[in-house]
Formats: sequence, C-alpha cells, structure tokens
Amino acid sequence: MLTYKAPLTDIKFLFEDVLNFYPHYESFGKFEDATPDLVDAIVQECAKFCENELLPINQSGDKEGCRFDNGQVATPKGFKEAYNQYVEGGWQSLSHPEEFGGQGMPPSLGLVKSELMGTANWSWGMYPGLSHGAMNTLEAHGTQEQKEIYLTKLTEGTWTGTMCLTEPQCGTDLGQVKTKAEPNDDGSFNISGTKIFISAGEHDLTENIIHIVLARLPDAPKGTRGISLFIVPKMQVDEQGSVGEHNNVTCGSIEEKMGIKASSTAVLNFDNAKGYLIGPENKGLECMFTFMNTARVGTALQGVCATELSYQNALAYAKERLSMRSLSGTKNPDGVADPIIVHPDVKKMLMTQKAIAEGGRAMIYYAAKLVDIIESSDDEKAKKRADYRLGFITPILKAFLTEAGLECANHGVQVFGGHGYIKEWGMEQIVRDTRIATLYEGTTGIQALDLLGRKILLSRGKSLKSFTMEVLGFCKEKSMISSNPHKRQMNKFIWPLSKAVANWQQYSVRIAIKAKKNRDFVGSSSVDYLMYSGYIMMAYFWAQMAQAAYEKLATDVENRDFYRAKIKTAEFYFERILPRTKSLAVTMMADPKSIMQLDPDLLDLTS
Repeated sequence: MLTYKAPLTDIKFLFEDVLNFYPHYESFGKFEDATPDLVDAIVQECAKFCENELLPINQSGDKEGCRFDNGQVATPKGFKEAYNQYVEGGWQSLSHPEEFGGQGMPPSLGLVKSELMGTANWSWGMYPGLSHGAMNTLEAHGTQEQKEIYLTKLTEGTWTGTMCLTEPQCGTDLGQVKTKAEPNDDGSFNISGTKIFISAGEHDLTENIIHIVLARLPDAPKGTRGISLFIVPKMQVDEQGSVGEHNNVTCGSIEEKMGIKASSTAVLNFDNAKGYLIGPENKGLECMFTFMNTARVGTALQGVCATELSYQNALAYAKERLSMRSLSGTKNPDGVADPIIVHPDVKKMLMTQKAIAEGGRAMIYYAAKLVDIIESSDDEKAKKRADYRLGFITPILKAFLTEAGLECANHGVQVFGGHGYIKEWGMEQIVRDTRIATLYEGTTGIQALDLLGRKILLSRGKSLKSFTMEVLGFCKEKSMISSNPHKRQMNKFIWPLSKAVANWQQYSVRIAIKAKKNRDFVGSSSVDYLMYSGYIMMAYFWAQMAQAAYEKLATDVENRDFYRAKIKTAEFYFERILPRTKSLAVTMMADPKSIMQLDPDLLDLTS
C-alpha cells in the first residue's frame, strides 16, 4: 500500500529561502493576501486533503479503472465524492481571478496544489487539472460574454474543461487536422470530426464538460495557418449559463491504457455540435500556444510527483527490509541482517531519487514564478521577458524531468526487488503511470527538436545566452572573489557549475556549425543535447539550495539536519549525476552517419 506525506518543509524552504516568493508576491500588489501564514495554512490544508482523500483511492482507482457503457463513463469508486469535496473546499478556484469567482491567489500557489494532488493521485488530478488549459484559453482569448458564461462555472469546478487537439491521423503535426467548422447564421458553428486521446473527455464528475476544439473553416488555408479554435460544450448552454440539451458530442470509446487507468482517455465524436469561435479565424494555433507552455510545465510536474512518491515509499522500505550485512561492518547486530539502505547501490538509487525530486521541484517552482509574471504582471516588458525565458526552459522541464522521473520510478521498483513488481505495493503502478509523461504534451524527441531547433538555432543562441548569463551571475556572486561568507564551502559547486555552463555555450555553437553542413545533425543530437541541458540546469538550482542551506546553518535555526541533508544531496548531485553530461557531450557531437547509414530494409533481419 502506497503512503505519502506532503514535503511541506521542502516547499517552505524553496518559498522562503531559495526562490524568495514573498517579495515576488509583494511586487504585484494584487497578491497582498498571499502572506507566509496564509500560504502555509493553504498548503497544509491541501496536504491533508491529498493525503486523506486522494491517496487512499489511488491504487483502488488503478485496479478498477474507468467503465464505459453506451457513451457514458463512470469513474472509479470514491472519485466523485473526492471531487465534490474538492469543489466544496474551493480548491479549483484558488488561483483564478476574483472577477469570475476565483480567490485571486497567485498561479504559482496553484502549481503547488497541483504537485500535492498529482503526487497523491495523478489520475484523479487530471480531471480538474485539464480544466486549467481551457480556462487560460478563455481568459486570454474569449469574449466577455464567453468568459461570463463559461469561466464562472469552470472556476467553481461545477464544470470541467478539455483541450481537443489530436485526431486519428495527427498528433504533433496539427497541420493535418480535418475536423470541420461550418458557420451558422446566428454566429455559431457546426463542428464535425473525431478527436482522440482526450483526457477527461467524458466522465461522471460534473454536469457539463467544456471542450476547446481545433477545427477548420470551409475556406481555411491548408496546414497550420488554417486552424481555428472553438468552444464546444458537451451540453448546450444558454445566455444565462444554464445547461440545456445534449450538444451532439458523444464519447465513442475510452482507451485501455498502460497506466493512468483511472483517468478517462476518450475518443470524442462531434456530429454538427454547436461551437463558438475563440479568437480570430485561422489563428487557433496561436491562441493555443497561450497555454501550451503552462500545460507542458504541468506535465513536467508529473516527473517530480512520480519521483517523490516512489522515493518516499522506497526509503521506508529500504529502512525496514533486512538483507545481508554491510560491507563495512554490521550495522544491525540485534537483527538477522542489516537493512538494505546500508548497501551503497541501494543508497545510490535513493539519493538519485532525492536529488531529482528536490532539484526538479526547485526547477518547477522557478518556472511558476515566471508564470506569475506572465499571467498577472502589469509590466508588459517584464511579461515579455518572462515569456521568453519560460519558452526556453519549458522543453527542458517537460522532457528532462519526465525522463528523470521515469528513471526514478524504476529505481523505486528496483529497491523493492521482487516486491516492486507486485501490484500490492504500488511501485509498478508509479512506473506505468509515469510512462505517459514522456509522450503526451509533446514527446521527448519533439521537445528536444523544439529546444535545439527553435530555441537555440533559430534564435542564434540568444535564449541560451540570456539564461546562462543569469547562472554565471549567480556563480560570480557566490565565488571565491565575492563577499559571500560561505564562498569556500560553495567553491565545490561554483567551479564545476561555471565550467559546465561554459561547455554548454561552446557545444551549442559547435552544434550550430555542424547543423549547417548536415541537417540530420539536429535530429541526431537533440535528445542528448536536451538531457545535457537539463542536468546543467538542475545543477544551478542545487547550487542555490546549497547556498541557502549554508546561510541557514550559520544562524540559530531549528531542524539543522534538514539543511545538512540539502548540502550532502547537492554534493551527491555534483559528484554522481552532473558527470552524466560528459558522456552526453560525446554522443551529441557524434556524426549522425552511424544512425542513418543503415538502409531501412537492412533493419529487418527476418527478410
């Protein structure tokens, strides 16, 4: 049986000592209520809900799955009751505008909520979670009337939302979208087509589901330039927001999946369903990109959630499971054997999980601050800078953290040994649930092409330079030539981080030169380059956490072991994980010839 305790101390450490959230909140004016006391209280209450209500239905939900019958979907036992508690507690409205019934708290606090819910029960969390993309799209591009009709219900949680992009013939390549939108005399449109892989596309949690759908107008240009975005509710809605007749949106089936079995993944058929245009005609993809970065950050979070859940359970098991004696001498003389946590290989897996969970959380929260600025700042220049920065780091966060999360979920199974392979313990479920994270919202390969092809090469390295200047600025401020009182202790982090960043810059230039001669070089090196970038980026945040820990230890602070553990984990990361960049550097600079030279026919050894 899986257990989970929200990492409240670590969250508080990041908020107060590393990323300085409260001065950040004060800079907006509109977040004056987000005080340390209130934020702590909100996070603690959210933790109770997740630990007591969501975790107990995680494994049972996976076992039961969703049931499909004649177009209707029933969620697993306990899911609807938990959702009702969620709505009654006001959790859906936490970080949405007061104008539409929200509580007006910062978006970053909403991300913390998503982390706690996602760790306790990722499948359940997808039902309210998918609404956020729809809400952000409506808020950014909807008319005032559309906002009043749909946003109020979505904010309170009595309705949920989806994003309907993928079709049977296309996923990443949205230029192939075939769903049609025929205009009506009243300004509405008849939407016809099939969408697949629609998370939370049909369920029994709410009376209505608001679908945001990509479709083509009759005279639309071909490809991505001819796609528009529409609101298509499951049930028709009048001008007062009251639910009426069914809107010719039917669920044809739900997918039987490897993981996230308690999340309904629907095939939706639109048969002249009434829809309403969002934003300008043929600008659907541009409108969609409004929320794409934030959606991908939300998916990146799954890697952190999986790592945290797997780590907590693997750690508890490793402390209790007795097997063999320590190579350095008996550690448990009164027992038949020593606990397996004393064995270096087991300890290494646990330390890797801890390093990735805490380092990943810091990376996500950093991105959350950028989202605050993008969604809430009145300073247009600041918003543009934040959006530019978020655009650069998003593919790294999404791909790197989900790949690392999958690795750590597998470590959890390994720590448990044979028991990890057995459903009862829940460790194999974490692996199955996490596998999707590297696929949806853009595969690792797609994220890698976005990072290297668009963010690095097309920008001529400007986005990378902007971020590395921030990292090198931190290194200079904490280095041996600075006034940092902890500079001697920090030298073991600052020097390798500075060197890694310099190498990152140099390799980026070398790849750009090689890519001009051979375009396949981008594709052959992109995934390795992204992972290389991710390890360096995480090192930056571990250096920041080490600095903050040294500063706290220099005071009369309580819980000194927490800060000592931070420093020791930072040392582990720099000595055991950051060196992975060396092998990645070799493979990402290798000639693509070794990949591409074998004729496809020769790959088939059966012929």
